[in-house]
Parts: sequence; structure tokens; C-alpha cells
Amino acid sequence: MNVLVLNASYEPLQKVDLRHAIRMLVRGVAVVEEAEEGRNIGHFPVPRVLRLVRYVAMRWRHGRRPPWSKRGIYLRDKGLCGYCGRRGHTIDHVFPQSRGGGDTWENTVLCCGKCNNRKGSKTPDEAGMKLKLELRIPRWEELVGL
Repeated sequence: MNVLVLNASYEPLQKVDLRHAIRMLVRGVAVVEEAEEGRNIGHFPVPRVLRLVRYVAMRWRHGRRPPWSKRGIYLRDKGLCGYCGRRGHTIDHVFPQSRGGGDTWENTVLCCGKCNNRKGSKTPDEAGMKLKLELRIPRWEELVGL
């Protein structure tokens, strides 16, 4: 079970597991904003949403784009193949790595095995395939899973 953590200003920060959420309550760094009815862990209600007691500056998010990651591609593309729309399982380089394409937000897309094999080491145009989504840098909120 994941618990949403809000900053002191009520803006969403991240999701944490229940164990981490209880530790935050015990340490007194957060308060329960929303809880599950009738369920307790010790004297704490089982939280759904926590709010931090003190404001946390998120300088690390501002002015910097999220670093590229396979998990980030999966979240950005919502788990779907960028070519056919089925469930995606692999990362495809639009401009192939064998030709110098890198691991960037603008060059990678989630892909199913069938489309990945069909495309191979070609560009989508050479393989006669069309991308169904826009290759873009995701927002931080998409990657945190809020």
C-alpha cells in the first residue's frame, strides 16, 4: 500500500510505502491528512495521505530536467508500445544505438517485442512504422507516480 506525502503547502511530493509512512509519523515529521476508517497501527490510524510538518524546498526539481531512465520511459509512455499501443516490455531507440543513437528522452520509446523485432536496427521510416506518441521529456510528477 502506498501513501501520498504532501509538502507543508499541500503540494504532492512523492508516494511512500506504509512502513516508511509510519516511521514519519513516529518521528513527528508528518501528520495524517486522510486515513482508512477503523484501521490502526498502534495508536496511529493507517494513513492514505500524509502532510509534512515543515516545508521542504524542492530545488532539485526546479530548473533541471529529470534524468533519463528505463522506469521513466515506462511511466511516460504509460506502459504501452509507442508503435502499436499494446503492452510494452522493452525500450526501443528511435534512432538505433548501432548508428549512434543515445539513451535520451527524445530518442527512446517503450515497445512491445513484436514491434521491436520488426523495427530492428532501422529508423521507424525505414521499417515502415509510425510512432503513435510524442517523444518528450516527462514532468517530475509523472515520474514520481502522482
